Amino acid sequence: MNTTDKILVIGATGNIGRHLVPLLDEAGVPVRALTRDPSRAGLPGGVEAVRGDLTDPESVEKALHGVSSVFLLWPSFSAAGAEPVVEAIARHARRVVYVSAFSVRDGVDAAQNGVWGQIEELVRRSGVEWTFLRAGGFATNTLNWAEQIRTRGVVRAPYAGAARSLIHEADIAAVAFRALTEDGHAGRSLVLTGPEIVTQADQVRIIGEVIGRPLRFDEQPREEAREEMIAAWGDPATVDGALDHWASIVAEPEPVTTTVEEVTGRPARTFRAWAHDHAADFR
Repeated sequence: MNTTDKILVIGATGNIGRHLVPLLDEAGVPVRALTRDPSRAGLPGGVEAVRGDLTDPESVEKALHGVSSVFLLWPSFSAAGAEPVVEAIARHARRVVYVSAFSVRDGVDAAQNGVWGQIEELVRRSGVEWTFLRAGGFATNTLNWAEQIRTRGVVRAPYAGAARSLIHEADIAAVAFRALTEDGHAGRSLVLTGPEIVTQADQVRIIGEVIGRPLRFDEQPREEAREEMIAAWGDPATVDGALDHWASIVAEPEPVTTTVEEVTGRPARTFRAWAHDHAADFR
């Protein structure tokens, strides 16, 4: 792409956006950041922050004027409301990089792939040039344990042996940067994971080693966890899907890919490296 082309980052103040926006800014790429409150965004000085919300397609439309590429993160477990947003993007931009999920499978009905597959289908149908970042589990999801770790030193959660290939959010951002600024990624579905398998119990152990405290994993019964997750997430089908997945990867661990290294030239960060980067969150 031409470095004078402007990129709209949706989710600019989120976990991935916080890494992606500085990468683009430091490379001299004009960035427009969509945020609910520009005055509190805390973005680099050269970045144009604009007010907008995905639940308000008109605000997204305004933010898209003069934009050539879009980084898209859809924050909801439902695709409701996504179609007018994608249509607005297609009226202005020629390239979309969308953070999807590695559970998405090609050749099946979009509905079977959950919200991520449904939005992939909307993007495909829109006619824009696309790249899908089918990311595995985010290491940042373990921040849900932070309060338990800080206050009790014990993580109570289901499936201690669930073997995961969690990815550092900075690695997703690094791949997104390449997909947004280089040619050769259009029409690709990139499966992104961390470089290793780490069980949930070992994730807790590693966090403890990093922060210098002995921590313990207390395995929670599925039904108890399900009730708590439904109260927090609100969608029983999504909760059941997550629990079924965690149960399945006790015996068959999640896959590990080398896509991060292939795209960026640098290996994906380990879970221990992620824990070091987030140690303050657990102390």
